[in-house]
Amino acid sequence: MSLIGATSIMSRMLHQYVHQFGQKLIHKWPLEPRQESERTTAYLNTLDLVAVGVGSTLGAGVYILTGELAKMRAGPAPVICFLVAALSCVMSSLCFTEFGARVPRSGTAYLYSYVTRGQLCAFITGWNLILSYVIAMASVARTWSYIFDNLIGNHISQVLQESFSLNMPYFLARYPDFFALGLVLLVTGLQVLGVRELTLVNKVFTGISILVLSFIILSGFIKGDLHNWKLTEQDYILNTSGSTDTSSFAPLGCGGFVPFDFEGILHGGATCFYAFLGFDFIATRGGEALNPQWSIPISIMITLFICFLAYFGVSVALTLMVPYYQIHHDSPVPQAFLHVGWDPARYVVAVGTLCALTSSCLGTMFTTPPVICAMAEDRLLFWGLAQIHARTCTPIMAIMSAGNLAGVMALLFEFRDLVDFLSIGTLFYSLVAFSVLNLSKKEKTEVKPKVEGSSFDSVPEAGNSNILKSLGFSTSTNPTQKSGQIVYGCASLLVLLLTILSLLLAQWPRRVFSGDPILTTVAVLLLLLITGVTVIIWRQPQDPTALYFKAPALPVLPLVSIFVNVYLMMQMTSGTWAQFGIWNVIGFLIYFGYGIRHSLAENNHQ
Repeated sequence: MSLIGATSIMSRMLHQYVHQFGQKLIHKWPLEPRQESERTTAYLNTLDLVAVGVGSTLGAGVYILTGELAKMRAGPAPVICFLVAALSCVMSSLCFTEFGARVPRSGTAYLYSYVTRGQLCAFITGWNLILSYVIAMASVARTWSYIFDNLIGNHISQVLQESFSLNMPYFLARYPDFFALGLVLLVTGLQVLGVRELTLVNKVFTGISILVLSFIILSGFIKGDLHNWKLTEQDYILNTSGSTDTSSFAPLGCGGFVPFDFEGILHGGATCFYAFLGFDFIATRGGEALNPQWSIPISIMITLFICFLAYFGVSVALTLMVPYYQIHHDSPVPQAFLHVGWDPARYVVAVGTLCALTSSCLGTMFTTPPVICAMAEDRLLFWGLAQIHARTCTPIMAIMSAGNLAGVMALLFEFRDLVDFLSIGTLFYSLVAFSVLNLSKKEKTEVKPKVEGSSFDSVPEAGNSNILKSLGFSTSTNPTQKSGQIVYGCASLLVLLLTILSLLLAQWPRRVFSGDPILTTVAVLLLLLITGVTVIIWRQPQDPTALYFKAPALPVLPLVSIFVNVYLMMQMTSGTWAQFGIWNVIGFLIYFGYGIRHSLAENNHQ
C-alpha cells in the first residue's frame, strides 16, 4: 500500500507541476493602458511618427525593387503589384491601428500577442520581430554601401576583395563589408546620444527623399513614352539587334502591359508586400507618442498612403522611360536617366537614394530597442537590456545589442540573403490579425465583484445547451466566456483551413483554376467551410468598448489579412525556414532557461 500511495502522490505532484508549467506558457498580460506615471516622456507628435514610418518604409525598395520587379516579374505592371500589396497592407494596418488605440504602449505585435495569446506566443513573436528589424537594418546598410561604392567606381569592394580572401560557406558574403559595419555602428552611436536629435535628422532625410522621388515621378511623365507599355516582339528584336550587350536584356514574355501573365502579378505582389514593411514601426513608439490613441492610427494610414503614391509613381515613371526588359538590374533609376539623355540627373537621384536609405536605417534603429526593452522589462529577456542611461535617457544596452547584431549581419551576409529572410515579417501580421479577431469578441477581463443579476449572468447556461443556438444565435449583446471560447475555436479552425487553401494555391495554382477534379473540389469545400465558420464568428457578440479606432468589416477583414499573409509565407524557401528554425532554437533556450522563471507577469500573478 505504501508503494501505491507513494506512486499516487508522485502522480499528483507531476500533474500539478505540468498544470503550473502550462499555465505559465499561456499566462496573459492584462489589457490595461500604461498609467501616466509609468510612461516615458512623450514628445513625438503625428508628424514625427509619419516621418518614422515613411523613412522606415521608403528604403531600398523604391529605388531597387521597382526595377527588379518590372524587369523579371511584372513588366510594365508593377503598378498593379504595388496596388495589390498596398491593399493587403491596409488590411494589416487596420488591425495594427485598432491595437494602437487599445494599447498605447511600445512593443507592437509582441504586446498584442501577450494580451491575447499568452506568454509563450508573445515571446516567439517578440523574438522574431527583433530578428526581422535587425535584418532590415543590415540589408539597408548593405544597400547603402553598395550604392555609395558604385558611385565612386567600386573602389571599396575592390580593396576589400583584394585584402580578404575568405573561404566562407556559400551562405556568407564573398567579402566582409566593413563599410556597412561602420555605417551601422555610426547610427548606433548616434542613437545612444539621444532620440530627439535623431528624430530631427530623420525628418530632414525623409523630406529630401520625398522631394527627389517627386522629381523622378515628374521626369518620368515628361520623358516617358506610353509605347513602352505595349511593346511587341518586333520592338524586342529591334532593340536587341541594335545593342552590343544583349546579355543585360530580360526576357520579353508575351509583351504588352502584363507580359508575364497573372502569375507574374501574384509573385510581384508578394514581393511588393515586403516593400511596405515599416508602417508597423509606428506602433512601437506608442510609449513616446503624444496622444497615442489618436496619433498612432492616423500616422499609420498617412504613412501607407504616402508610400503607395511613391511606389506607384516611381514604377510608372521607370516603365515609361525605359522598356522593361532593358531596365538596369542593380541601378535602375539612375540608368533610366542615362537612357533618356539626362545624365546630370543621376547624381540627384543618387543623393535621394542615399538619403532614403539613411532615413530607413534610422527608422529601423528607432524600432528595435523598444521591443527589446519591452521584453526585458517583462523579464522574458535579460533584465540588463532594459537599463536606461541617466543622462541621455536612452536604453543603451538594448541599442548596443541591436546595433552589434545588425552590424555583424551586414558584415557577413549578402544583400539578397538578407532580403529573403525579411519574408518572416509577414508571420506577425497574421498573428496581429488573429489577435484582433479574438479581442474584439472577447469578454472583458477586469476583475469585478460578482453581482447577482449581472447582465453577463442574466441568461443561464442551461439556456445555451442547444449547440446551433449557441453558435449562430447568441442570446447576449455583450461577449461572454462561452462566446469567447466559440470565437477562439472557430478562429483557430479558420487559420488551419486558410493555411491549407494557401498551400493549394501556392503549389498548384494552375491545376486549381483549370478545373482539376480533385484539387478544385478540395478548394471549393475549403471555401464553403471557411464561409460557414466565418458566419459563426460574425454572429457572436462584439466588445462594445468605445475606441478612437476600430477595424471595420469584422470578422472578414482580419481573415482576409491572415489569408494573404499566410499565402505570402508559402513563398519562403527551405533555406529561409532552416535559418528561422535556428534562430528560434536560440530563443527557446533563453526563454526556458531564463524567461519563464523570471517572468514579471508570472511573479505578479503569484
